[in-house]
Amino acid sequence: MQMKWVSCSLFIFCLCMTFTVFLAPPAGAAAEDRVLVLEINGAITPASDNLIDDAIQDAESGNYEALVITLDTPGGGLEETQIIIKAIENTTVPVIGYVPESGKAWSAGTLILMGTDIAAMAPFTVIGSAQPVKVSAEGTVPVEDEKTINALVKFSTETARKHGRNETFAEEVITENRNLNAEEALEEGVIEYIATSVPNLLNQVDGEIVKGRELHTANATIETYKPPLPLSFLTLISNPILSSLLLTIGLYGIIFGISNPGAGAEIFGVIAIVLGLIGTGFDINIAAFFLIIVGIGLLILELNSPGFGIFGLAGLICLVAGSIFLVPLGSENIYTPEFRRLMILTIVAPTIVFGIFLVFAIYKVAETRTKKPVIGAIIGDTARTIDPIGPQNPGFVRYKGEYWQARAEEEIGAEEEVEITGKKMEMLLVKRKI
Repeated sequence: MQMKWVSCSLFIFCLCMTFTVFLAPPAGAAAEDRVLVLEINGAITPASDNLIDDAIQDAESGNYEALVITLDTPGGGLEETQIIIKAIENTTVPVIGYVPESGKAWSAGTLILMGTDIAAMAPFTVIGSAQPVKVSAEGTVPVEDEKTINALVKFSTETARKHGRNETFAEEVITENRNLNAEEALEEGVIEYIATSVPNLLNQVDGEIVKGRELHTANATIETYKPPLPLSFLTLISNPILSSLLLTIGLYGIIFGISNPGAGAEIFGVIAIVLGLIGTGFDINIAAFFLIIVGIGLLILELNSPGFGIFGLAGLICLVAGSIFLVPLGSENIYTPEFRRLMILTIVAPTIVFGIFLVFAIYKVAETRTKKPVIGAIIGDTARTIDPIGPQNPGFVRYKGEYWQARAEEEIGAEEEVEITGKKMEMLLVKRKI
């Protein structure tokens, strides 16, 4: 019995070993090569920092061969750009920058592209124009402060030098707003590859040594990075146009909420402002808040005084000025001129539109205050009796197509014209029309 048990045990052990040998991967076999692709479309905003940082963490933890960042951007914040370049430098994952077909990497996008381990562009794409600007009440103005320009030029040239790229272009893209297409960028040593697509690019860079590791990307599986829900929401509200609209709508929500208590508009306004501030990611000018608060106070004062006068006009001026100054003044941004003009338009235009609407609302309030009461307006008008009416027997009269109950101090027959002399509760007081 014991021998039989030993034989069965030995048979089961051998069977398990056989399955193990057949199912185990061959010695030296590598895991499937994968590449993570992060798409950056639109402006470089505070959310872009978080997106790239999260994508880098995914690439590191997922043991990806490389992270490809596709750039189709008009530019963005200088601080965000520097944070992104630092994150690319600090990761152990090879980062490939690529301007896809029909895309562009202007301003901040150019600096980020030069900060990647491998830079590439699709044919007929453009990079360049990275002079920093500031947004002010007069619009967008170039930053000409020598200290700022020299610091940014040095940052750009050192980034290019670290990756063996053209330092002259890295300087001229800021000081002269130079632009290059894909062929020019390759010829001048700003990028390393021209590729028609991401798969084509991965075939070209296969075998490259980046950050001490050889890339195996020729047959790698391409996976697109999908941000978590909080990051997706942050990306949405970080759009400069949307964040500006949120701030503007929030301001007027507070105004209408205070002037009409109980509507809840002020709560909506506060939420919109908070979301707008989170989206901008910048410091807010104190003078802007002061002007806005003064403007709100003046408009509330106007709502509680007759007519539309100096308080209302001054309040609107303060609100418009405050909304313009609400654009961050303390940080340099590197957007293209077209995108900067669009930002100004989206800040000023809603303010003007809401201002006109507010003028109309105040006008209607004033009109309502001076409007003659309804009962005062109908006294002296003519109605026609439907029933005989008198002091003890009220009946109905027809007035402008409506039936009203009426009473008279004298007996009046049906279908006679009467004059309205007053109103008591829901009953008209009439007399025979002379």
